[in-house]
Amino acid sequence: MAMGGKAGETFTEINVTPLTDVFLVLLVIMILIAPLVNQAVLKVSPPAISTEPPKDDKKPKITADVSADGRITINGQPIDPPDTRNIMNAIQAEQQKNQTEDMPLILNSDEDALQKDVVSVMDAAAGCNIQSMAVLPPRPSGKK
Repeated sequence: MAMGGKAGETFTEINVTPLTDVFLVLLVIMILIAPLVNQAVLKVSPPAISTEPPKDDKKPKITADVSADGRITINGQPIDPPDTRNIMNAIQAEQQKNQTEDMPLILNSDEDALQKDVVSVMDAAAGCNIQSMAVLPPRPSGKK
């Protein structure tokens, strides 16, 4: 078999034929699977939006406000420092004050509020077994 080059030289060229074969097989697999991905049963329906006001306005609720500068208040009481543990303590205090764990939480935030602060409130709500939470659209911050 003639390789060319001088005697004693090592062959350093890469044989691309097997690599091309692998890529063609992968291409055929992708072409066969692509139509199946569109028919997946992963259909998610968004929650229904109701324009009617809640029927039970007398039920106690917890309101959490997150400001752009990182201040968090629960029913008007500031949380200092605003970490998940202190937020959980404030929510549990409201639950004990109203003698019920089944209280909805309404989360308000400024437009420029940090995501970590909003997520801290959500984590605390989950830790306090809050079953119903409404996240309102962000308030405009007024900064331009």
